[in-house]
Amino acid sequence: MDMTENLRPSGAHSTDQDPTSYPYASPSAYDGTAYNSAAGGYPPPPAYAPTKGRRKAKRPVALLAAVAIAAGVIGGGTATLVGQLNGQDSAATGSGGAVNGTTVSQSSKGTVAGVAEAVSPAIVEIGAASSAGKSTGSGVVITEDGEIVTNNHVISGAQQIQVTLSTGKTYTADVMGTDPDKDLALIKLRGASGLKTATLGDSSKVKVGEEVVAIGSPEGLTGTVTSGIVSALDRDVTVAKDDSGSSGQGQGQGRQGGGQEWPFEFGGQQFNGDTGEETTTYKALQTDASLNPGNSGGALINMNGEIIGINSAMYSPSSSSAGSGSSAGSVGLGFAIPVNTLKADLDTLRAGNGS
Repeated sequence: MDMTENLRPSGAHSTDQDPTSYPYASPSAYDGTAYNSAAGGYPPPPAYAPTKGRRKAKRPVALLAAVAIAAGVIGGGTATLVGQLNGQDSAATGSGGAVNGTTVSQSSKGTVAGVAEAVSPAIVEIGAASSAGKSTGSGVVITEDGEIVTNNHVISGAQQIQVTLSTGKTYTADVMGTDPDKDLALIKLRGASGLKTATLGDSSKVKVGEEVVAIGSPEGLTGTVTSGIVSALDRDVTVAKDDSGSSGQGQGQGRQGGGQEWPFEFGGQQFNGDTGEETTTYKALQTDASLNPGNSGGALINMNGEIIGINSAMYSPSSSSAGSGSSAGSVGLGFAIPVNTLKADLDTLRAGNGS
């Protein structure tokens, strides 16, 4: 007999004999009474109600599956919720408090406010004092124990260097190394630890038109933020190697005590005074982010919060007149040393073997 084709009405008894000869008259195994239905009928199947325990066993599985699917669709927020449901603390998976450089939060990425919030703690004000007077510049913290990059002209000839963090805390600093040919210097804070550090980017990837943020201490106004774009690449900027190019140290830095501002040449013209005989020329990033006296040594930053340049010079239309540049401000031509130049020079600066 082919069972796959032996189709009978529902409830029919599967036998070739007369179904009337096999009545069910014995007590039912289910309810204790005789089952006297029509011949050939089966007793009704028992209504097994699932136990409460079995239902509870299935519900959490379905719930977790739904949460898992939602986590895959929605992303990070739900994934955090799943972690909390499993008793996991998301903070436990962090880096343990290590400071590896500034980052811009995902929600603030690409905004000036986000960049400023992330990077400002790593930008400092530098006060340099010498027999010629006092000056103010800026610097970028690159290590937790207080290594700070700045321009050579900011600290050239200084007898004492005082550094103020964004928190207002002050430190005395010592010069680790200088490179007058590249207008770079590295100083180190005494007794510092756990400082917020900046992330050094890649200036070879910078394109004209990219948005940038500049942070520094123009005229001693600590933590000033300006923004603009990269307006040109590879501009030849000529600066004095040290303070011999002017009447004293502190040129271009809101100098107190007289003297000219930091001199430099651009486009065949001299600005902020005579550059002197000992000069050096480097390829600079040009920006229209406002730079003023005191921005030198500060950071030029891309919208990911990475340092792409060290601000070093500014054009001021009236600055060729001695002593008048400080009040002229920026007209949209500022220059920064590409960060790749700094990165290639760091080992030399740390060894104290400047060019």
